[in-house]
Amino acid sequence: MDDAAKVAVIRLHPNDNVVVASRKIAAGAPVFGEGVRALESIGMGHKIASVAIASGSPVIKYGQVIGVATQDIPAGAHVHVHNLAMSELRRAAERVQPIKVAETERTFEGYRRASGRVGVRNYVCVLTSVNCSATVARMIAERAERSGLLRDYPNVDGVVPITHNSGCGMAGEGEGFDILRRTLWGTAGNPNFGAILMVGLGCEVIQVARFAKDFALQGREEFQSYTIQEAGGTKAAVEQGMERLKALLEIANRAKRTTVPASELVLGLQCGGSDGWSGVTSNPALGNASDRLVALGGTVMLSETPEIYGAEHLLAARAESPDVAQKLMSRIEWWKSYTSRHGATMDDNPSPGNIAGGITTILEKSLGAVAKGGTAPLVDVIEYAEPFKKRGFVFMDSPGFDPCSATGQVASGATMIAFTTGRGSAYGCKPSPSIKLSSNSEIYRRMQDDMDIDCGPIASGDATVEQKGDEILTYLLEVASGKKSKSEELGYGGAEFVPWLVGATM
Repeated sequence: MDDAAKVAVIRLHPNDNVVVASRKIAAGAPVFGEGVRALESIGMGHKIASVAIASGSPVIKYGQVIGVATQDIPAGAHVHVHNLAMSELRRAAERVQPIKVAETERTFEGYRRASGRVGVRNYVCVLTSVNCSATVARMIAERAERSGLLRDYPNVDGVVPITHNSGCGMAGEGEGFDILRRTLWGTAGNPNFGAILMVGLGCEVIQVARFAKDFALQGREEFQSYTIQEAGGTKAAVEQGMERLKALLEIANRAKRTTVPASELVLGLQCGGSDGWSGVTSNPALGNASDRLVALGGTVMLSETPEIYGAEHLLAARAESPDVAQKLMSRIEWWKSYTSRHGATMDDNPSPGNIAGGITTILEKSLGAVAKGGTAPLVDVIEYAEPFKKRGFVFMDSPGFDPCSATGQVASGATMIAFTTGRGSAYGCKPSPSIKLSSNSEIYRRMQDDMDIDCGPIASGDATVEQKGDEILTYLLEVASGKKSKSEELGYGGAEFVPWLVGATM
């Protein structure tokens, strides 16, 4: 038997009753190591029953329930949407022992800010209080780029307009107001920004003067603000913005990279466009890199609450205290109520692309998604865009929409994003660089300009999860030191600021 046939399927847990095809398997072909033959053609990343599964019985993958059989499934059959459905069944979660990773001290070249936090980029932020000032902010940033102004400031990576479609037509207090304000300030306060220029209209709900006062920004040399109405209109506001920007560029340009320990890195974990391999290759590899970073004293942040639904019991079992576990379960209950109010359910997922890639239920998707978080203890659960308070493995509540989730992570302090994908998500992030990890080698070859690291060799047996985890962490530290990620080379990141808008539009 040739080597390709020997790695035709992967068993993820000894107790599983399905295995995953590592390549397309023809009808009638033997399923290596399982003692059965494929009863039909099975696509790469899709599931095959390794034993007969009776109708109504649980289907087990990752050692956990991913749903129940809706009909009798014979051994060797394709297991997918036609014979597998959601279930409320769950398996008890055992206490996970953190994987011990032997890590010697690592460093990167970062920007130590006055706050003590460390950035990996040195941008100037043009922050908007309201959608009405978005165009002026973009005009300022674009003029700075086109004019060659930045050539005089070699230590500044660029000017980033932070624009959004809210800030007015909303209540001046309450959950939605609080989330937007802390997202705006958290983003501008990210240590990847060396200075901030805030532009408002003048009559919006989120008032610039109140914002500056509430966040103790008044009097800081690295912060300036004004409104379009005070400036005398759009043209005058752009001209004033350019003058103020020059002063802020001078301040930001003083920053210099210095050698800092890897413990200063704050990494946001994301996955999008998942396939059947995401939970087998790229997510576990990123989880290994996460464990390595936590072992070095760094911080990793898992998010996307709807996409851990069905696997939350595994994270709760890793909580360092009952209070942390309860905080996680409280966010799950909030989401159940929130989706119900809007006529949806927590299992309105996976997406069509996920299904085409071999994922059948949200339980299966969630079990693969939590693998990004490795095995380290869960030290805290924070709300969307809330600043993290503890180093280590943290969960931040957020929607499952990748740009919105990553926006919250950056506002919470993430200085880098690691993004796994099986279908080929196109994404970048400013001010926090994003690296892309492909779950399979086919998408890596097809989208090499977008993908930083190929995790597909794990499926073919040409690499281990541990080897890829080490490769990912090494690459993260290189990018943290100034190397451009693939998404940065392409120019992504200027349109990916997507705050979570909660509450009524008035």
